[in-house]
Amino acid sequence: MTDETLPPGPPARPTDPDPPTSSRPHRAARLEDAFNRAIARRLWSMGWRTRVEPYLGYGGPGWVRVMARTVLSPPRRLDGEPSALAPRDEPARAVRGWRSLATAQVPGAVVEVRAGTQVHRVTSDRGGYVDTIVDSDLPPGWHEVTLTVPSGTVTARVRVVSPDARIGLVSDIDDTVMVTTMPRPLLAAWNTFVLNETARRPVEGMAKLYHRVLEEHPDAPVLYLSTGAWNVAPTLGRFLARHGYPAGPLLLTDWGPTNTGWFRSGRAHKLGSLDRLLRELPGIRWVLVGDDGQHDPEIYDRVAHEHPDRVRAVAIRQLTPAEHTLAAGTPQAAPDATEAQRRTAEVVPVVRGGDGDAIWSGLQAIRDRLDD
Repeated sequence: MTDETLPPGPPARPTDPDPPTSSRPHRAARLEDAFNRAIARRLWSMGWRTRVEPYLGYGGPGWVRVMARTVLSPPRRLDGEPSALAPRDEPARAVRGWRSLATAQVPGAVVEVRAGTQVHRVTSDRGGYVDTIVDSDLPPGWHEVTLTVPSGTVTARVRVVSPDARIGLVSDIDDTVMVTTMPRPLLAAWNTFVLNETARRPVEGMAKLYHRVLEEHPDAPVLYLSTGAWNVAPTLGRFLARHGYPAGPLLLTDWGPTNTGWFRSGRAHKLGSLDRLLRELPGIRWVLVGDDGQHDPEIYDRVAHEHPDRVRAVAIRQLTPAEHTLAAGTPQAAPDATEAQRRTAEVVPVVRGGDGDAIWSGLQAIRDRLDD
């Protein structure tokens, strides 16, 4: 079950935010692979073929990070689809959460990537993911790269960050820009598998907050970091676009088994993604935005202490007592989160507020720090 061969081209540089510590996959991963192969054989016999699901990417002078996934789709879905944040027909896309998780990935698919005048050939990993740094001659700004498999071509938008940019914004998603009342298991399952995507609610004032930052720093890149699964990237992208959030790449993870166990570490994913951004975009100092309902304060505290010269400020959205109770069973933030914010404030400014307007007021109070 292979597609026809694509024309040769120079190889790209693959990236792996969760590098394996063992060369032999965990038993759970082997079971998952066997199950996926069986599903793929059945779908292939029914006429399904490889399609590329493109995600927003980013880059700098001379390079771009291309992210996508190769999946099996019926013939009616093989026409090119835009990146996750492109506008969609709302009634047609108002799907329940569980449907976004039902995918049949294609590992080992060869994808031709064209970025500007540069052409590369890349191969999807065991989960069907393409996460690759490719050489590029694209100037700063938003651009489209093409991703081609034998069944068709799609476009993915990428943001090339200007070398003049000095501030960037990284935002958590759950309970920071979107009300989810995570991580209480039953409610998390409801939000992920049952709730219609158009019923999800934004956090008040956060989209306006991010646009206010961009008004003062138009070159600032915006990225959204979450422990959510890549399967829900299209859903999250449509949510952000529908509620007026600035376009920006999603940095998500794979919920499936790894080489070492059944599940990936959400904390490790966030720390690894932030460390990577610090390396890839060395001229940027970051405003890190999260909430006090999970582990964002502890994660941002670690980054701030290890790289105080790379963090401009930490902004924490404070959950209401009702949201805290739903998320963790107590009406206030966990002591660890409160202590982490105190420690962070020793090295970088920390701003707190219940919504975007309150956080903006706090950022205005430290405006000189953002503008230096």
